Amino acid sequence: MAAAQPKPPAGATARRLARGCWSALWDYETPKVIVVRNRRLGVLYRAVQLLILLYFVWYVFIVQKSYQESETGPESSIITKVKGITTSEHKVWDVEEYVKPPEGGSVFSIITRVEATHSQTQGTCPESIKVHNATCLSDADCVTGELNMLGNGLRTGRCVPYYQGPSKTCEVFGWCPVEDGASVSQFLGTMAPNFTILIKNSIHYPKFHFSKGNIADRTDGYLKRCTFHEASDLYCPIFKLGFIVEKAGESFAELAYKGGVIGVIINWDCDLDLPASECNPKYSFRRLDPKHVPASSGYNFRFAKYYKINGTTTRTLIKAYGIRIDVIVHGQAGKFSLIPTIINLATALTSVGVGSFLCDWILLTFMNKNKVYSHKKFDKITPASEPAPQASIPTDPKGLAQL
Repeated sequence: MAAAQPKPPAGATARRLARGCWSALWDYETPKVIVVRNRRLGVLYRAVQLLILLYFVWYVFIVQKSYQESETGPESSIITKVKGITTSEHKVWDVEEYVKPPEGGSVFSIITRVEATHSQTQGTCPESIKVHNATCLSDADCVTGELNMLGNGLRTGRCVPYYQGPSKTCEVFGWCPVEDGASVSQFLGTMAPNFTILIKNSIHYPKFHFSKGNIADRTDGYLKRCTFHEASDLYCPIFKLGFIVEKAGESFAELAYKGGVIGVIINWDCDLDLPASECNPKYSFRRLDPKHVPASSGYNFRFAKYYKINGTTTRTLIKAYGIRIDVIVHGQAGKFSLIPTIINLATALTSVGVGSFLCDWILLTFMNKNKVYSHKKFDKITPASEPAPQASIPTDPKGLAQL
């Protein structure tokens, strides 16, 4: 009979597990270099390295300029001024009348069509037929004192004939006659494409203490005779209204009739490692309101002009259609900085190791001799000062013979 193998002393298994855990914490691991003569694996390894290097050199450093410290959203100031005159059926309009508001800010409107209701006074008159529940057949259909928030006044309880046609509507007390009953339309867009708009813009990047404007620093009366041209007159920010609408891809006649919102976008992307003369504004134009949505397309607003006739307060109500201009400024500035350069270089060098990780994974998982490669790649060495672990020797002579 084979001799019974002695049982390990109590707690020996626990000590071995504890020793293994401490060994995992304190052991030092260093890469081992193995040359595998496999052409396909070598080509894959170099291709991955090349792609990573191209990504960092071309995209990260050249396109994104990640070696620079950047600042977005410059501090900006905008001053605008419109010039030109136009005519309607019976009137000449100048800039004081068709530009609202007149302060010259970054958002302003140029009126191209008006519907004017003249000589309105406080009194009674038929309600607009467009107001909900305004039509009636008799006084019983009109509630005295009822106030419709979408209407034009306080109902008196009478049913009266409308301004034209056989219809009747409820009488209201308010500004009379109401807009829909007596408005007169006038078109101002005949000469509007030739209106000129000066857009004066200055920007400042506080992080880099850099400032610049979009007007040429000249004293020879240059601005009095120039208009904007992207190649020859970049620093003459005087635009014709027709040019802006055309660049936005819109029909001027349609826009002038229904109204709309046009954005003038000024972009200041500046590489401050280059001379200041290389930091130039870039202009683009596009329509901002959704013209394909009938419920929200177009642009109009109302205002009134008040005066007195024989001591009675009278007003002219104007519903104005026009082209609203929104001047929008954005940009980004960048300048070389050592910190982002070091960070991105370290990231690039670290990322090259992805090729080794990928090829090792393929080598140890999918290759035919993956177990041989694993045995060659991972070794454990014990220093001479520490006792080397002894392999257990079987006591069975047959077992010795099998080794």
